[in-house]
Amino acid sequence: MEKDVSLKNIVKSFDGIQVLKNINLDIKDGEIFSILGPSGCGKTTLLRMIAGFTDPDEGAVYLGNEDITKLPPNKRNVNTIFQKYALFPHLSVYENVAFPLKLKKVDKKTIDEEVKKFINLVGLSEHIDKMPNQLSGGQQQRVSIARALINKPGVLLLDEPLSALDAKLRQNLLIELDLIHEEVGITFIFITHDQQEALSISDRIAVMNNGEILQIGTPAEVYESPADPFVADFIGENNFFDGEVIEIIDETFAKLKNEKLGNLIFEMDKEVKVGDNVKVSIRPEKVKLYKTMPTIANEKVNVLKVYVNEVIYSGFQSKYFVFLNNDKDLTFKVFKQHAVYFDDNDEDTIWWDEDAYIAWDADDGFLVEVISNEKE
Repeated sequence: MEKDVSLKNIVKSFDGIQVLKNINLDIKDGEIFSILGPSGCGKTTLLRMIAGFTDPDEGAVYLGNEDITKLPPNKRNVNTIFQKYALFPHLSVYENVAFPLKLKKVDKKTIDEEVKKFINLVGLSEHIDKMPNQLSGGQQQRVSIARALINKPGVLLLDEPLSALDAKLRQNLLIELDLIHEEVGITFIFITHDQQEALSISDRIAVMNNGEILQIGTPAEVYESPADPFVADFIGENNFFDGEVIEIIDETFAKLKNEKLGNLIFEMDKEVKVGDNVKVSIRPEKVKLYKTMPTIANEKVNVLKVYVNEVIYSGFQSKYFVFLNNDKDLTFKVFKQHAVYFDDNDEDTIWWDEDAYIAWDADDGFLVEVISNEKE
């Protein structure tokens, strides 16, 4: 039986403050679906409603075709993994994982088979007799995953399960979660404020802010075609410009006039017309950095003179902060996989006022918002 999760017209307030505003969401059976947003946006409240720990003021929660809005947590075919591992400290790994089946009075032979199966699934067979305090944080989280999965839920809810772990361990456990998902094939609903986690593991992502869902799409869709400036800024890093549309080119591109930068060309992912004031964005990794004026034949490539202020080297890439028109209020970020070196004029002013040029193709930038429409 398919276990799609559907939220219909969900509204919730606490102490007179509305934290969820008419949420409608359909999560497909078997997918990894992430709900992504900053702290306080309502994503954990949403997860608690699916789990049954919080009731909506309005609306309904469905699991498959069944309305589960009024069902208590223990009657739902749903299990939750929290940020805190919530293991029983006096029980071994084996006993922690076996606990849900013992509550159901499953026979000992079946319990033994199932426990060993799920402990092996999370890669902890050699630690089966250890106590929780003998395990690392990542190993304890894997025990909690095994304990949740042994109940064979239709849906597994993960409430920021990796936030207590260090960065490298988070990446490793993300890969393991993906492999576990492929093995068990159930629906994973992943709550996180970490954009990289969501982009790495999800089939689809819902981006939330202030109790509303702003966009739902694949990782590529929300990154490459954000619905609004918040999504564009929250997912990855970005550069934003405002401008007035002065020309529509080939019904695909818009030429904008910016008071300080002159004319820029961007792809129209939203319909605009001449006279509209718009906000546009360009990802730092889409920009090329040159030491001298580049020779570019394509008229739809934007070229601007800049001054390199600072570079931050982080191994796999370098992040440049540049000033446009030597104006410190016009800071632009550029990412490059390999550093472009400039001559140092002064040891105390390394990376300061070094002439350079940046360029990007109009296809690599996009309109993210129409600020105001053409004046009549």
